[in-house]
Amino acid sequence: MKALSIKDIALKANVSITTVSFIINGKAKEKSISDAVIKKVQQIIIDSGYKPNQIARSLRTGNSNIIGLIVEDISNPFFSRIARLIEDKAYKRGYKIIYSSTENNVEKAQELINLFKSRKVDAYIISPIKGIEEEIQILKDEQKPVIFFDRNLPALNTNYVGANHFEASYQAIESFIKQGKRNIALVTTDIDVQQIVERFEGYKKALNDYALSFNEELVLQIPFKQDETETIQQLISLFKNTAVDAVLFATNYLAISGLKALKQIGKKLDEKFAIIGYDDHEAFELHTPGISTIQQPLEEIAETIIKLILNQLSSKAKLPDQQIIITAKLIIRD
Repeated sequence: MKALSIKDIALKANVSITTVSFIINGKAKEKSISDAVIKKVQQIIIDSGYKPNQIARSLRTGNSNIIGLIVEDISNPFFSRIARLIEDKAYKRGYKIIYSSTENNVEKAQELINLFKSRKVDAYIISPIKGIEEEIQILKDEQKPVIFFDRNLPALNTNYVGANHFEASYQAIESFIKQGKRNIALVTTDIDVQQIVERFEGYKKALNDYALSFNEELVLQIPFKQDETETIQQLISLFKNTAVDAVLFATNYLAISGLKALKQIGKKLDEKFAIIGYDDHEAFELHTPGISTIQQPLEEIAETIIKLILNQLSSKAKLPDQQIIITAKLIIRD
């Protein structure tokens, strides 16, 4: 059966379209509509399967109760887990989340922002990439709440929630050095985003502070969209360098590729060779021995993001932008 329109419901109930609209939007009592009419219209709505058009409603009220979430890659466990937390927290507060991935493509990111604008979303949560500054500035000029997370665009003044990536990376390398490691490699990605740069800088600073020389040959920069088979071959070459006694992986998906490479060549994690991942993953706990990792407090990050968004949405005056840094923890396993 075809769902009725608001006009069909009004005809069936023998009331005006305005009356039906008041009932749908929770204003029946305010407009002194009788209980009998309310009950009659509500029953017709239930029987007909009527669903109010969200875009039409947003045009009337100015609010869609939808928040747009734009991330690098929703299939990445870090982004999927934090997206789920944000979605749950937003839903409990009366908001729905729509999300998509940029794949670190500037044009796709720009298209997604424009798509979300056409959907009249109330606010934006974005893990940004360089090249979308103009689109973000337009959103800010339109008084739309924007919150960056995981990474920032320093050229823009906007709300930001992130972890202390520099210090976390530094701690990981310091932990290796205190275990007696001296030839410590970094496996990272080639994308030019703030949090990846900070992890690289933390790695270099720790080596320098402990009087260990920085060796470019021990830094492996993997192209972002490279096929995993090729990545694994590069990692195997790195692991076969017998001088390497420890590796920090700057992302969790690279650490997973690293575990696959180690398995292929039968190289063990022991007192002679250690690794640390970035952002936790089930595989790190299940692996024997357990994989140490830098763990970002996803629950706290998600809660902070939602509180900032809701504060922005509920305030009649423009609130000052906030930069909130939350401490990541080094989790040592086995």
